[in-house]
Amino acid sequence: QVQLVESGGGLVQAGGSLRLSCAASGRTFSPTAMGWFRQNPGKESEFVAALTWSGGSTYYADSVKGRFTISGDNTKNTVYLRMNSLKPEDTAVYYCAARPFSRYTIESSTGYNYWGQGTQVTVSS
Repeated sequence: QVQLVESGGGLVQAGGSLRLSCAASGRTFSPTAMGWFRQNPGKESEFVAALTWSGGSTYYADSVKGRFTISGDNTKNTVYLRMNSLKPEDTAVYYCAARPFSRYTIESSTGYNYWGQGTQVTVSS
């Protein structure tokens, strides 16, 4: 059983920063990439960022480019999301996810088979 555990969410004022962390534990698994998604009640899950372990390529949603940075340590299956210049529209539950090799695009949640429990990020105006 693989578990992903997020931490680092909270309440912050607009313009502030937060860093989310996600650590994988459990039986050995080798994801090809890890990513972050976010979701608000009644809305679909939204891709935020992803990092491939091979080559270290990073991917970002247009809405967070230049403000968020994804990084990680593949020896520990740990991924981070540094969020700067936060806006009220960034408010959501943020989920960490891991994916094996998949034919789905890296932005598609369908390609990810392990998910964390989510951490709330609230940005006040």
